Amino acid sequence: MNPQTFEALLKTEHFREITDVDRPAGYQLGEHVHPFDACALVTDGQITLVVAGVSTTYAAGEVFRLAAGTPHLECAGPHGVIYRVGRRAAAAS
Repeated sequence: MNPQTFEALLKTEHFREITDVDRPAGYQLGEHVHPFDACALVTDGQITLVVAGVSTTYAAGEVFRLAAGTPHLECAGPHGVIYRVGRRAAAAS
């Protein structure tokens, strides 16, 4: 997916906060959760997410999503990762 299409998608899905994240090679973050829904497009490098014991690696051009409150681990690929991410307040339950 290209960045223009991705940003249009974020707007249609009501992601109001959009930012770029840059993590260096060797970056790792243990299990944690976010209080927001996230939808991200990897623009350079790779990121691996581990959710419920399942490890998935995303590379440039791929999109990943995490619902608010989803426990996950993350680590950057061997050359780091840059991604554009939309954040949206979690739906009230």
